[in-house]
Amino acid sequence: MTTSALKQARLARGWSQSRLVAGMESYARRHTIQIAATASLHVYVSEWENGRRRISSPYAGILRGILGLTEDELPPPGDEPSSGNSWPDGYKDLAKRVRSYRAVSGSVVGNFMAQTELLRSLDRQLGAAQLVDQMQSHLATIQDALTFSVLPASRRPLALALGSASTLAAWQALDVGAVDRAWRHYEVAKSAARDAEAPAHLAYAMGEQAYVLAEAGELGLAVELVREAAYVGAGVASGKLMAWVASAEAELCARAGIRDDCLRALERADCLLPPGDDARDEDVPSIFLNASHLARWRGNALALIGDEHAVAGLYSALGGLDPSFTRAEAGLRCDLAQAHMARGEYDEAAAHLSVARLVTSRTGSVRHRRRIDRLTGASS
Repeated sequence: MTTSALKQARLARGWSQSRLVAGMESYARRHTIQIAATASLHVYVSEWENGRRRISSPYAGILRGILGLTEDELPPPGDEPSSGNSWPDGYKDLAKRVRSYRAVSGSVVGNFMAQTELLRSLDRQLGAAQLVDQMQSHLATIQDALTFSVLPASRRPLALALGSASTLAAWQALDVGAVDRAWRHYEVAKSAARDAEAPAHLAYAMGEQAYVLAEAGELGLAVELVREAAYVGAGVASGKLMAWVASAEAELCARAGIRDDCLRALERADCLLPPGDDARDEDVPSIFLNASHLARWRGNALALIGDEHAVAGLYSALGGLDPSFTRAEAGLRCDLAQAHMARGEYDEAAAHLSVARLVTSRTGSVRHRRRIDRLTGASS
C-alpha cells in the first residue's frame, strides 16, 4: 500500500488527519503500546501521506488495526509479498505437507467452522475493521489445508469451510471499503463452492458478490448476477436460501429503480420463506432469515423505492432487532431516515441519521458512512 493509498483509506472513512491521530492514540491505549506524542503523530501522518517518511512496523500495525487493512495493503517496511514457495528441498517438503493433510478429521473442519462463527459474531457486534488480521490468518490456515489435501473426501469439507470463511471476509472487506479485496474473496468462495460441488453455496456467494457490483455503481449487472444466483440455486438450495436470494434481488432492483420487479421479488421471498422463527439455514450458515428479518429487508426495499408503507414495517423490525446485530442497526436507522424523507418528515429522518452515525462510528463501516452522507445531503 502506498502512502497515497493510506490517505485514500483515511478519506474513505471521512476522517481528518486529527481523527486518525486520535484513533491511533485510542488503539495504543487499549493495547498498551508506546507511541509518539500527539504533535509528533500529526507530523508523522502528514509525512507518511506525502511520502517523506516510511511507516515503521509498530505504526503499520496500529494503522491496519484502525483502518481495517491487511498486511498486503499496508505491509511493514521492507516486507515484500510472498512470490511462492522457496523450499530448499521442494519435493520432500511437498510430500510432508500432503501427508499432514491426507486425512483431515471432521473435528478439524468443525474447528474451522467454529472459528468462522466466532468471527461472524464479533463482526456483527464490533464491525469488520478490528478483525482483519484474525480473518486473514484464519483464511490462510484453511487455504493451506485445502491446497495440500488431495482426495475429494477431505477436500470437500475443507472447501465448504473455506467458502463460508471467504464470504464473511468478503463482506467485511466491502464494509470497510476494500472493494478489490471483497471481489477477490468472493471469487475464492465461488471456486471453493465448485470444488465442494455445492451449488447452494455458489448461489449464496454470487448473491453477495452482486452487492460489490452495486457499490461500484453497476446496478444493472448486479441485478443480472443475483438473478443468475437464483437460477444456480433453483431446485437444489433450501427455501430459506432462495428466499434470501429473492430478497437480495428485491433490494438491488429497488436500488436500480426497478419498482415492479422489486415488489415481485418481495412476493417471491414471502412465498419461499419456510415458517418458523429459526433464522439459520442448515446448509449455508451465513444465512440469517426468518419473518422478522424479512420484514426488515422488505422495509429496506420499500424505503429505497419511496413507498409510504415502509415506515411501519421498519419500526416493527427495529423493535425486534437482536441487540447483538450492532451494525445492522445502523442500516435499519438509515432505512428509517430514507422512509421518513420520502414522506417529508425531515426531523424524524435527522434523528435516525444521528443514531446511525453514532453506531457507525463504533463499527467503522465505510458502507454505512457513505450512505449516511448521501442521506444527510439529501435531507439538507
